[in-house]
Amino acid sequence: MKFLKFAAVAAAMLAASSAAQAGATFDNVKKKGFVQCGVSTGVIGFSAADSKGVWKGLDVDMCRAVAATMFGDSTKFKVTPLTSQQRFTALQSGEIDVLTRNTTQTLTRDTTLGMLGAGVNYYDSQGVIVRKDLGVKSAKELNGATVCVQPGTTTELNLADFFRANNITFKPVVIEKLDEVVGAFVSGRCDAYTTDKSGIAGSRSAMQNPDQYIILPEDFSKEPLGPMVRQGDEQWFNVIRWALFAMIEAEEYGITSKNVDEMLKSTNPNVQRILGVTPGMGKNLGVDDKWAYNIVKQVGNYGESFERNVGADSPLKLPRGLNQQWNKGGIMYAWPIR
Repeated sequence: MKFLKFAAVAAAMLAASSAAQAGATFDNVKKKGFVQCGVSTGVIGFSAADSKGVWKGLDVDMCRAVAATMFGDSTKFKVTPLTSQQRFTALQSGEIDVLTRNTTQTLTRDTTLGMLGAGVNYYDSQGVIVRKDLGVKSAKELNGATVCVQPGTTTELNLADFFRANNITFKPVVIEKLDEVVGAFVSGRCDAYTTDKSGIAGSRSAMQNPDQYIILPEDFSKEPLGPMVRQGDEQWFNVIRWALFAMIEAEEYGITSKNVDEMLKSTNPNVQRILGVTPGMGKNLGVDDKWAYNIVKQVGNYGESFERNVGADSPLKLPRGLNQQWNKGGIMYAWPIR
């Protein structure tokens, strides 16, 4: 218990120190010529290196969008793969400029760690996967099961809450690295594996026989995933937030990577502001007025990024669901660029 109290005090001191020094982030990124993004250690669809070592995914696209905003060049970024336990320390210490790793935004993380959530780029929920031959169709049937889970996550806490609420027991198998968690599950070391359902879908797609596994129907929690920054640098916070909003707004107004040049001729005042035809929006952020144009041209709008990485054009083939635009049945709703 004493160790836990000491660790909490140390983390709070580090967070406070980081917040005090965070105001220079925007200038530091400009000076070094690239943005350093913290990403997950190989979550298919969100951040994973391909056979050539090129990092791709929804969260990597978020990082690319920030680079396009800052430099007009979406290639001016580097990634730091981080486990769930490493991610916050890496952001607090300044090892990374922004955490684009799939991270749930919560009150505790916004108020005790010296960081802030800058928006949601994927609305998810926590679930659990089992082998079909286990013969269960509901997580409520997992009484006494062993469950693989990563430490230091909301996943671990939600798992305990779900089993307690349903008056059933489980035996946690706590493993830090994601690939080791999945390996332990596939090898039979645990009966089930739990994380965000998008992550489960990504893991299953890479398993040798994915059809042998089933994702159970229960949603353990709400998991609003998105980028996080250190407190104390509003200018940098705004760059991250509005880079995300620009991708969402571009999709809403039908601006894509393929038609963005033609859309420069649009008479719609909203489109003109987004693409920098009407000046001023970039100046307010401290970047070029073509910042959103550069994002769409080089990275794509939110829908393009979604379909390419986790949607219909990807191995995961996840439905848009809540991540559909607000005017098409989802809850993706960006603040207006005006």
